Amino acid sequence: MVKEAESHAEEDKKRRETVEAKNQAEALVHQTEGQLAEHGDKVSEEDKAAIEAALADLKTALEGEDAADISAKAQTLAQAAMKLGEAIYSASQDETEAQGDAATDGDEDVVDAEFEEVDDDQKSA
Repeated sequence: MVKEAESHAEEDKKRRETVEAKNQAEALVHQTEGQLAEHGDKVSEEDKAAIEAALADLKTALEGEDAADISAKAQTLAQAAMKLGEAIYSASQDETEAQGDAATDGDEDVVDAEFEEVDDDQKSA
């Protein structure tokens, strides 16, 4: 039984690598599709087309059993999806700046004051 396990060790290793590559790729596909659906309007049509093409290539690779091909296509998708991440980040920065500007544009009277902390021991002296 031990000899049989040893004889299949290389096959098991390749199978595990394939399964791990598929799991990571499927997670990347799911994440990218969600971000594209929610924030796809924040990227150019060219970038969006590149992301969609990389998604399609990875999905095709996932139908096979080649761990190296799956990993390469996942890397390509990750690179393409970086443009989407940059667009999301840029949009959130713009929104934060707009909120900050709106908060400081109010007609509130701001009083700048100095204070000094006093310990209970110093009060009694």
